[in-house]
Amino acid sequence: MENNQKSHGITVTRRDLPPAHFSLKIESFSLLRNAGEKYESDVFEAGGYKWRLCLNPSGKSFVSLYLKLEKTRNLRGTWKVNAEFKLFVFDRIKKKYLTVQDKNDPVTLFHEKKTEWGFDLLPLETFRDSSKGYLVKDSCVFGAEVFVIKPSGKHEVLSMIKKPANGFSTLKIPCFSKVDKNSISCKDFTAGGRSWQIKVYPGGYDIGKGNSLSVFLELDRDKLPPGKAIWAEYKLRVLDQHRDKHVENTCKPPHKTILFINITCSPYFKNPN
Repeated sequence: MENNQKSHGITVTRRDLPPAHFSLKIESFSLLRNAGEKYESDVFEAGGYKWRLCLNPSGKSFVSLYLKLEKTRNLRGTWKVNAEFKLFVFDRIKKKYLTVQDKNDPVTLFHEKKTEWGFDLLPLETFRDSSKGYLVKDSCVFGAEVFVIKPSGKHEVLSMIKKPANGFSTLKIPCFSKVDKNSISCKDFTAGGRSWQIKVYPGGYDIGKGNSLSVFLELDRDKLPPGKAIWAEYKLRVLDQHRDKHVENTCKPPHKTILFINITCSPYFKNPN
């Protein structure tokens, strides 16, 4: 028989949940073993493909279980199927499923020259010992779980810039004392490939209303894809045109697009220009 066993070692775990895709119960296992032939289950579907669970009950040392890709004639061209699969045998005493998976390469390539892969599941002596719970009253349960890896074509690019180019914009408000305190002064600009807007509330905004000059930086979200976000490090600054003791506030999130925003107001401050 062709060698279809995975050769990089296996990972063995136990779990309560049954196999997601297929279970095979065999009654009178001894009769099947005495027949000396490999058994192939009915076809089941997983990941859009047809599969069979194959059992070799007559091995000299092990009970071997395999997963076989079926109906490959319907596949076009030089086909390949990548799948991550697990094989199971039920422990009736502990009420758990012994789960076997490839240790180092869980994703297996099925192709036209290799349509069947599997494992030596258990030593025959262990399997036939009824005190172990796998073969009880000449009956046993095997299973398979198959997840096909299909590239969806969707992708995303995250651009990280260690030292991005600085953006800079200045909003000048002339005759500040005559500005309506309920108005909003705005200026649009572009930085980091995105559109931004400076917003100044002369009479304050929200908790600062009536007692503060409120300054905000706003991203033009209409040009941003749904569900996306822009991380930016930005500094809002109100210039002191006499003593250079500027009032400023800096925001530093984890990922940075650096923006410097200056606000100058006259006639309260002398315009350096």
